Amino acid sequence: MATRSRFFRPLLYTAAVAAAGGGVLYISYRPRNIPGSEPALVPPPKYGEEGHLDPPRFPLVKNREEQIADLKRSAGVISALEKTKGVLGSLTGPGVVDQRIPEAEPYDLLVIGGGATGSGIALDAATRGLKVAMVERDDFASGTSSKSTKLVHGGVRYLEKAVWELDYNQYKLVKEALRERKYFLDTAPHLSSWLPIMIPIQKWWQAPYFWAGTKFYDFLAGSEGIESSYFLTKSRAMDAFPMLRKDNLFGALVYYDGAHNDSRMNVSLAMTAALYGTTVVNHLEITGLEKDAAGKLIGARAKDMVQERDGKSPQEFSIRAKGVINATGPFTDAIRKMDDQSVKEIVAPSSGVHVILPGFYSPSKMGLIDPSTSDGRVIFFLPWQGNTIAGTTDAPTNITPNPIAGEEEINWILSEIRGYLAPDINVRRGDVLAAWSGIRPLVKDPKSKNTESLVRNHLITVSDSGLLTCAGGKWTTYRQMAEETVDEALKLYDIKASSVLEVPHISGTERMDDSAPLDGTCQTHQVRLIGAHGFSKTLFINLIQHFGIESIVAKHLCESYGDRAWTVAALSSPTEQRYPVRGVKISALYPFIDGEVRYAVRHEYAQTAVDVLARRTRLAFLNAQAALEALPTVIDLMADELKWDRKRKDREWKDTVQFLASMGLAKSKLSMTRKDVENGKAGEYDEHERKLYSRHDAPADTMESDSKFSSGEKPVLKTDSSVNK
Repeated sequence: MATRSRFFRPLLYTAAVAAAGGGVLYISYRPRNIPGSEPALVPPPKYGEEGHLDPPRFPLVKNREEQIADLKRSAGVISALEKTKGVLGSLTGPGVVDQRIPEAEPYDLLVIGGGATGSGIALDAATRGLKVAMVERDDFASGTSSKSTKLVHGGVRYLEKAVWELDYNQYKLVKEALRERKYFLDTAPHLSSWLPIMIPIQKWWQAPYFWAGTKFYDFLAGSEGIESSYFLTKSRAMDAFPMLRKDNLFGALVYYDGAHNDSRMNVSLAMTAALYGTTVVNHLEITGLEKDAAGKLIGARAKDMVQERDGKSPQEFSIRAKGVINATGPFTDAIRKMDDQSVKEIVAPSSGVHVILPGFYSPSKMGLIDPSTSDGRVIFFLPWQGNTIAGTTDAPTNITPNPIAGEEEINWILSEIRGYLAPDINVRRGDVLAAWSGIRPLVKDPKSKNTESLVRNHLITVSDSGLLTCAGGKWTTYRQMAEETVDEALKLYDIKASSVLEVPHISGTERMDDSAPLDGTCQTHQVRLIGAHGFSKTLFINLIQHFGIESIVAKHLCESYGDRAWTVAALSSPTEQRYPVRGVKISALYPFIDGEVRYAVRHEYAQTAVDVLARRTRLAFLNAQAALEALPTVIDLMADELKWDRKRKDREWKDTVQFLASMGLAKSKLSMTRKDVENGKAGEYDEHERKLYSRHDAPADTMESDSKFSSGEKPVLKTDSSVNK
């Protein structure tokens, strides 16, 4: 018996160790379903026998004028548009613009704010069968939602704090964000992707510390994770990120997080909500809230800012709704004070500055995080849209519509970058192509002394009049915030969700069900956004073959519009060249083309040049000077679409140049006229700027030389040279 025990016990131990090791290996290297790599839900059309191909046809949303008419109808007002079309014509007379009609059609919910949170709420409510309106004073993602670090992440820094400070709220935030991270890739695979991020290790003892942290991060992600973190030796770290400083580099840890195109994600949310029946209007300002005799909210007053831009006097009109939701980010307290002047502020605004550097500063497929900057903050260094994004700062700030990144913050970021890049890489202020400041609407914690210690969670509050406010949060958790807000609205306003029986065919075909079963419950974790159904990583090849678009442009269109790239390509002008056949670039440096401007106006409610340059394309965020040089082309294209007169075009020029100041455009360019730019003067620099901006250097100064040739003599071997004898 003892002999048998001595024989089987080591065998059992060995089997247990092997099973445990095998389990770890399986978890680490199990097959993963990477979003975007599987075939598209809607395959691209095939070529016929004669090589002819008809691009897909997609459903259209109501135009902006029709959407505003729907808003007015909610308060029982017939609009000029309906009068022109003969709707209820018996109630209107000559010269009548608006007139009351007997039956109003109030909305279930009016959402104020068209950023990530507001658009997410609108889509959630619409897919639960509610009648929803969403209005935005400026443009979708015009504030914080377009000025993020472009990451979809759980937050390794928050996880570290959760462990060391035993903070359950931080832990819950990380866990929630990791779950939501996967939903980005499932619902918008064309706009989201996985990104490996490197953590450099200077000391040997940091290796086990960071390894444990990243493995815990992987563990929390569970099935929502894609790739597992891994360790790199010094040589492999240098191979993966050649720009790194070699001094004291021991190795590196690499973990995975998500990255996305934030403003295009926001626009896609808004347009998907519109396809599901939401009344969506941008550039519409809420001027006041309306209450009944009992002091309960019944709607709001609004005015059309586009009319003001056209030189007209916009008339205020009412919007009726059973419930009003405040989702205005940094401007949350302004709407709350519109409801109650005595209310205490709940938002602690924090400034996050980012800078854009040329793409050669980082590998195209790997980012970097510095977890221990000089003042303890975390800084990211990430590839984005062919360039490199670096940031961010975190400091208290005042709330302004277009904050300007301060030189002190920019120089701090550059200083930190110099600390971990190789010393032979000269990081100069002139290498900054764009710089901006975003305002984070952090929820105020009375006990905290600085914004760095604030938790990036959200807060849902209700006023005495019934104003429902969702404040705080971050991009990664927008969907969860929206779900909780709509859940609260259903209870607060006594409205009932219902199944959506007439589901729009967002994919453009009736051969498939576009979405999750919309049974009245929250399904936004499964509802695919506009552009996702027909997207695949090989879709760009079809665009090249059918339209003759340049390869880099075709990839960009697919990764920005998904299957709607077919429509964008069809709206693009011929180049009158052998190749590319279609797609006239609005900037020679970037893959943005004229078809995107037309698509933005016709299908995405773009109303200003800034809408196009900053949020439909990302040119203003990538290169402020290139955006200035593209401005004449963009204004002319939009003028053709929207029938702008000379005054409106002049205003667009002035307003856009002013906006580009908040994107880091050099001060000397802010006074330039359109004629100056068209004559090429935007590329001219004075002596100070010539020395500052390396990409505009004059010929190098004469260097001391050991050349044996006389000045001006060509350095070539002559027939009588000694080496030829």
